Amino acid sequence: MKTVASITELRALIREFKQAHKTIALVPTMGNLHSGHMRLVKTAREKADIVVSSIFVNPTQFGENEDLDAYPRTLEEDKKKLIAEGCDLLFTPNSKEMYPAPDLVRVITNHISTLHCGASRPIHFNGVTTVVAKFFNLVQPDYAVFGLKDFQQFTIIKMMVEELMMPIEMVGVDTGRADDGLAHSSRNNYLTSEEREVAPTLYQVLQDTRHAILTGELDWSTLIKQAKVRLSAAGMTPDYFSICRQHDLEPANTDDPDLVILAAAYLGKARLIDNIHFSQNSMQITEE
Repeated sequence: MKTVASITELRALIREFKQAHKTIALVPTMGNLHSGHMRLVKTAREKADIVVSSIFVNPTQFGENEDLDAYPRTLEEDKKKLIAEGCDLLFTPNSKEMYPAPDLVRVITNHISTLHCGASRPIHFNGVTTVVAKFFNLVQPDYAVFGLKDFQQFTIIKMMVEELMMPIEMVGVDTGRADDGLAHSSRNNYLTSEEREVAPTLYQVLQDTRHAILTGELDWSTLIKQAKVRLSAAGMTPDYFSICRQHDLEPANTDDPDLVILAAAYLGKARLIDNIHFSQNSMQITEE
């Protein structure tokens, strides 16, 4: 695996891949890699000739009092994991490389970026779409591989790709989970041992809410209230719990066929997010 930190080096290598008619899959990350990230790299390897990953803790997606400075940085360990999974090229730029002065431009997705996570993190998704658009321009991937744990992020980036007519196929990978259902996340490292025992409650509540819907409970407001009460009783502080349409993440109607339940809750120093999506019509359940 080659590791480069400059845009000039990256572009030279991408040019070589393109001249050799190699297909490219990109896996953007912020590092502190876990088994969920490795599933993304594995999927990328199945899709393309060349797998490119990036590690960049993007400052523009962190708001005030968020964990930018404390975000775990484990580059040497991350490299070992990427090599073991067959990554071909790792891009590790610094902030000056990605945001040269005067830094005047942002990529903004209207409305959807203000919902759910965006309601409590108002600048977050504008930072995400901006840095991802830059990575897309630099790497020129045929495929972009993202985890579906952050379903809203995936949906927003997919909208950006479609609206800006980028020739990229978005690939979503099912959420990796521990045996007790907790979604893999770098922020799980913030959990104490006691909090780690509580954390799977978030997924349990999502599963129970899905089951209630599939067995005929269609009073969304009551289901949402009950879910938040359960999370609070477990020691969490709910941020949001939303029953939405999959395609645009707007509040679902009872006759919408494809639903996603999005949830976020604080537990100690950690902010946990998760989701579960499914079809009411086919009764086929995709566990996220």
